[in-house]
Amino acid sequence: MVAGTATSGGEQARAVAAPVAEPRQRAGRLLLLVASLLFAGVVLAQILDRADVLGLGLTTWRPTLYAYVIWGIALCRAQVLIRGERGQQALFVLPAVLFTVAMAVFPTLFGFTIAFSDWNLSAFAGRRFNGLDNVRAMFRDPFYWNAMGNMVLYTAAVLVEYAIAFALALLLNAEIRARKFFRVAFLLPLMLSPVAVSWMIGKSLMEYRWGPAATFARWLGWENPAFFATPGIAKLSIMAIDAWTFIPFLMVMLLAGLQAIPRDLLEAARVDGANAWQTFWRIVFPLMLPVSLTAIVLRIIFKLKLADIVINVTAGGPGGATDTVTSFIFREYRDRSNVGYGTMLAMFYLVLIIVFMTLLLNLVARFMRRVT
Repeated sequence: MVAGTATSGGEQARAVAAPVAEPRQRAGRLLLLVASLLFAGVVLAQILDRADVLGLGLTTWRPTLYAYVIWGIALCRAQVLIRGERGQQALFVLPAVLFTVAMAVFPTLFGFTIAFSDWNLSAFAGRRFNGLDNVRAMFRDPFYWNAMGNMVLYTAAVLVEYAIAFALALLLNAEIRARKFFRVAFLLPLMLSPVAVSWMIGKSLMEYRWGPAATFARWLGWENPAFFATPGIAKLSIMAIDAWTFIPFLMVMLLAGLQAIPRDLLEAARVDGANAWQTFWRIVFPLMLPVSLTAIVLRIIFKLKLADIVINVTAGGPGGATDTVTSFIFREYRDRSNVGYGTMLAMFYLVLIIVFMTLLLNLVARFMRRVT
């Protein structure tokens, strides 16, 4: 029985590894070649038509999209013809890869073409290539670099948010009364839209004339509690509103990590005479490092996209003091209709984010390898 099973398994392995017939491979290569030439020809014709070299009158990029779909189908079929069983296995992944390329890679490449063009929607000239003019304008733009500096400050505030979230997670993990109620109550800010939070807090609670926060500040002795009138206080106010919204996100992740720690370890520490601080610093905190680093990295990703609260509360003011890069780019599109320059700012910021997150993830991975 065992020998028979081993024999059937060997036959199956040989069948999977069996070479594909040469005529099928040639047909697959020919199909892929024809589809690739068709796709390249359509793309080239579309580019030449856009450059006014050909007068085809192609007003949209639909022909390229249709050619890409045909090429994707031909690629999938060619994989089966050329690689046989392994080609069929590749079909589980290949359509998702093609869809990702269509939805992410192509728009990004198209965005780079717009970034190197002069395209203002309020002008009659339309879009035209302007070389490195947008790059030079970007490096001379003080408001953009001010927004970049603000992003460094806002991102650094993640560490403060993490400390507060860790304290709340420890509190909600302890045996306190009404623990379930407080867990739900602390999650409420996360359930609200940042736009709703910005109006509810920034435009209502912190309104300098009749807002409850301003009234309480006057009671404490602050004569003119304008939370968004001076640059320093306005930045702190924006950070406070954003922290109130997203600290529950960090708290939930940390609370899940705390509940995964075996109770036996904590009990053993108490038996050995460790106090609460020693238990936290030598047992709880080291065990929470993987969860903590994951939560911080995710929060930084969300922080780098901060825009809605700034746009709704201060519109970047006073004088661009609270601007984030995203809110500044938004106003470049909306107020100035400068699509080419705004796209250059966005693409440069995208490259910086990719570099920064790659370095950050590498540092986190190295740190975790060294610790564990």
